[in-house]
Amino acid sequence: MTVSDDYSAYIAGLPRILAGAAVLFRDAGGRVLAVEPNYRDGWALPGGTVESDEGESPREGARRETFEEIGLDIAPGRLLAIDWVRGPGRPPIAAYLYDGGVLSDGQLAAIVLQESELLSWRLVDRAEIPAYFPGSLGGRVAAALAAAESGGGAVELEDGRPVG
Repeated sequence: MTVSDDYSAYIAGLPRILAGAAVLFRDAGGRVLAVEPNYRDGWALPGGTVESDEGESPREGARRETFEEIGLDIAPGRLLAIDWVRGPGRPPIAAYLYDGGVLSDGQLAAIVLQESELLSWRLVDRAEIPAYFPGSLGGRVAAALAAAESGGGAVELEDGRPVG
């Protein structure tokens, strides 16, 4: 075996993690844009799995997924939150959440849903976040909203709860 073969074997044996990326969009009233997937219960933010095998970065994945899901090609703003999410029966997910800013009425009217994955979209008031985004996603959305409003740095989370 060569050094290269040893290194390749080492890399192949490392634990796997998944990466997801989403964008937090708001309207002028501070409501959060939520999408309703057809493949699972509950609501989500526009976003999805980062295609890391293809060299896609989380930021690139967030932009691609947003365009695919709601038809808006908007460069994500700053990173608001990174969440280490554990789950039964799957590797952990590093979930990146970027600021999408405030959408105009025209941008909201231009939303076109990816019918193969989404049933609907709506704007969610802050008080409704726990009902629409249960579990770690609700914590991530609330922390990201606070980070967006404060103008501070990104928030580090584990399973939707702040750490550090």
